[in-house]
Amino acid sequence: MSDRIPLTTLLSQVLVAFTLELDNEADHRLNHKTTQGGGNPHDVWMTSAAMYLNCMRWLPEEGLPLHELERRARTPTNLDGMRRWGYVILSPPSAAGGKKPGKRDIVLRPTANGRQAQAVWGPLFGVIEERWRERFGGLEVDALRAVLGEIVNHLDSRLPDVMPILGDGLLGRPPDAKLGPPEPRDGELMLAALLARVLLAFALEFETESRLSLAICANVLRVLDPQGVPLRELPERSGVSNESIAMAMGILRNFKLAEVAKQGNWQVVRMTVMGRAERARYEDRTKLIEARWAARFGERLTQLRAALEPVVGDGMAETSPLFAGLKPYPESWRARVRRPKILPHFPMVLHRGGYPDGS
Repeated sequence: MSDRIPLTTLLSQVLVAFTLELDNEADHRLNHKTTQGGGNPHDVWMTSAAMYLNCMRWLPEEGLPLHELERRARTPTNLDGMRRWGYVILSPPSAAGGKKPGKRDIVLRPTANGRQAQAVWGPLFGVIEERWRERFGGLEVDALRAVLGEIVNHLDSRLPDVMPILGDGLLGRPPDAKLGPPEPRDGELMLAALLARVLLAFALEFETESRLSLAICANVLRVLDPQGVPLRELPERSGVSNESIAMAMGILRNFKLAEVAKQGNWQVVRMTVMGRAERARYEDRTKLIEARWAARFGERLTQLRAALEPVVGDGMAETSPLFAGLKPYPESWRARVRRPKILPHFPMVLHRGGYPDGS
C-alpha cells in the first residue's frame, strides 16, 4: 500500500474535479458577480455547488425554517453568507402555538435571483455526469456508481450529499443526531453525493483518532519538510487556496508541528520533529483505516480503487485525465487566476463560498 495513492486522495480528487467542472459551468450560465468585477450589482455573488447542496437544493419558494432546512440537507449552511450573497431572505419566525421561537426557527426564502440559481444549478449535476460518461466511458462511470452505491448502503444513512463546510480546526462535521431521521430520497443518489458520503465517512473515522483534521494532514502537512518550503509555494504544491493555507498554518503552529522563519526575502515553513511524527501517524492511519475498510467491504474496495485509479492518474495537471474538463470559460473568475498544477488531496470546503479548493 505504501506505493499506492491513498483512497482518500483518489476520492477527493475525483470529487473536487467534478465540482470544479460543475462550478465552471454554473459560472458560465448564471448571472452573478465576483471580486474580479462584472455582473449587475443586484446579481448573486458566485459560490460553489456546495452552497446549492447544503441550502438552495432544499428550499421551496415559500421558504423553510432553518431547523427544517438543516434536517433536509443534513448539514449546516453559511446562513449569513447566503443572505449577504443575495440567495435568500431571512424572516423572523412566528410565535405560533405560544412557543417562544429560537434562532433555528428563522425562516429562509429564496430571492428571485436565488430561484434563478436553483434553476441553473439543479440540472448541472446530470449535465456534468453525462460529460464524464462521454469522456471516461459509460460502463466505467456505471461501475464507479455501482460500487460507491454498495458502500454507501452500509454507511450511516444520515450522512449528507455534500462535503460539509469544515468546522473548528478544519474538522469534518459528523451527522447531528438531533436532526432526526434522514429525508427520504427520490431515485438514485447523484455521483457527487455518492463520492461525498464515502469520503466523509472515511474522514470522520480518521478524525476520531487524530488531533488534526484530514484536510490539514492531506493538503498541508503532507507537503512540508524539515528543510523548509517557501510559504508562497504551498498553494501551488497543495492545490488549495492561500486562505486555506493560512488557516491550516495557524493550527500547525499552535500544535508546534510547523514553524515559519525568514530566509532571505521569503518566509519559509519548516516541519518540526513533532510535525514529522504527526505526518507519519497520518500516513499510517490512512493505511490502517483503508485496511479496515478492505476487511469490512471486501472486494468492493478493490473495485472502487479499480474504478478511481484510471480516472485520477497521478492527479497532476499535465497528466491526469481529470484536468481534461477543467479549463474555465474565458469570462469566468477562474480564467483570471493561476491554473492549478495539482488537485487537493482533500476538499477544503470553507464558509467563504464552499469551493472545494478553499477559494
